[in-house]
Amino acid sequence: MAAVVLALSAPARADDPKDPAMRSSAARALDREQTRQLNQAELARVRERDAGFAAGWSSWRDRDAIAAAQDTYTTQALAHRQARADYERDRAGYERDQADYERRLAEWRRQVAACQAGNRDACQ
Repeated sequence: MAAVVLALSAPARADDPKDPAMRSSAARALDREQTRQLNQAELARVRERDAGFAAGWSSWRDRDAIAAAQDTYTTQALAHRQARADYERDRAGYERDQADYERRLAEWRRQVAACQAGNRDACQ
């Protein structure tokens, strides 16, 4: 058991210049090509992983944008409702003021007509 642990914990010989398997230029070229292929495969895996992350973040940002748009819409809807209520209140006040004006104008016209008819009390 100790021999297995010792063998597994021994340093890797990948960059060992004294490695007998790496003495020929063909073996070094093969090792270089295998390393390049492993690096390319890892690069592809990382790019795929990052694309998944980017899609996730994109949907997260889209969710935030949708929520912000909904908040804006809600705020605008509330502002519109408030403006509509203010308008209705002001219109009702205007109609009351207009009716009061019409009533006072009719009263004034009656007094003018009575004054012109000779009723001196109406001329005041």
